[in-house]
Amino acid sequence: MKNTYNLRSIAAKAIGQVLDQGQSLSTVLPGLQKSIADKDRALLQELCFGTLRVLPQLEWCLQQLMAKPLTGKQRPLHYLMMVGLYQMLHTRIPAHAILAETVEGAVALKRPQLKGLVNGVLRQFQRQQVELLQRMENNDSRFLHPSWLLKRLKQAYPDQWQQIVEANNQRPPMWLRVNRQHHSRDAYLALLAQADIEAFPHPEYGDALRLTTPCAVTSLPGFEQGWVTVQDASAQGSVDLLDPQDGETILDLCCAPGGKTTHILEVAPKAHVLAVDVDKQRLVRVNENLQRLGLHAQVKQGDGREPHIWATGLTFDKILLDAPCSATGVIRRHPDIKWLRRDSDIAELARLQAEILEAIWPYLKHQGVLVYATCSILPDENSQQISSFLALHADARLVETGDIAQPGKQNLPDAQSGDGFYYAKLIKG
Repeated sequence: MKNTYNLRSIAAKAIGQVLDQGQSLSTVLPGLQKSIADKDRALLQELCFGTLRVLPQLEWCLQQLMAKPLTGKQRPLHYLMMVGLYQMLHTRIPAHAILAETVEGAVALKRPQLKGLVNGVLRQFQRQQVELLQRMENNDSRFLHPSWLLKRLKQAYPDQWQQIVEANNQRPPMWLRVNRQHHSRDAYLALLAQADIEAFPHPEYGDALRLTTPCAVTSLPGFEQGWVTVQDASAQGSVDLLDPQDGETILDLCCAPGGKTTHILEVAPKAHVLAVDVDKQRLVRVNENLQRLGLHAQVKQGDGREPHIWATGLTFDKILLDAPCSATGVIRRHPDIKWLRRDSDIAELARLQAEILEAIWPYLKHQGVLVYATCSILPDENSQQISSFLALHADARLVETGDIAQPGKQNLPDAQSGDGFYYAKLIKG
């Protein structure tokens, strides 16, 4: 039975919502996927994520193929052609199928009069593809990053920026976190081997396994029973550094969607954990994750800058502050970040981080531990943030993570390892 919808036009709408309305793919896609068959959901995700991953390449090619870009009410057709070019360049879908489905997308977008234009541009690209890609190698479009971010990466990492860009442009590896309440990592590795799933342990983070080939969570032994969670290795490192213990009172601040909250409780099931996030909708995910894993934490909505409202009378042995950030370390997982962020956002985020750090520090007990973490790779949000905090707080001491000259530990994204992530461990007193 033929579908009553056109997948390429749906992908074009999603991309428009990201680029024109500033919405994230993780917000846009779930609603769109509800209206299509299960078998098409993965392809829709591939078309959207893939197009946004290589957006400058597609944009540059369209500029060469068209006298002027489509604007206004015709803009969705521009995104439709991008989806068509992406398929030709980066998927194994036969060219005739790409042409037919993408051209029909113009009808689904209520622009049947532009079918000829879409067909002409895609056929022209077929003929000129090799030459166009060779010419593109001479400009910055080949790096697939916005110019402001390239500039920041070059400044921060003069010797490594190209490796960072290359890692950002790859598909992300799939990392698992083994629930030590059920199995040791080695025991779960053996279960994966029995299921013909190849995996490798992380050399530094004790619960982390990387799958050689990503798979559906339904294929993972004991996923529904809470034996394992999908979580990047670098994200797991923040809880390793926190080193939670049974009986401690622990705050997980900016906790959604709950990956670190559940990790804390897997490590220390008798810890008293308060999980706080400002976003009420995202707290639903925290509760779902706790439920799947059979764990308990107190979950509250609250602004990290206003702990006097939700933490009155409380103090904590340990605080994990997973601060709101630019997410420039997880671009390979969320390529829309490249187009949702602006250069001006970085200073605003750094101010917000400083306000939260300042507000929550009085709630940490004497000799208590605070781990500051971000999934950013920009110094403004990381080492510079902690340098400023240490300069203002004589009762804050940096431990285990760098020195005063270069405070914290910065992971960079790597094909065989975790995402870009920053940690600083502070002791009070």
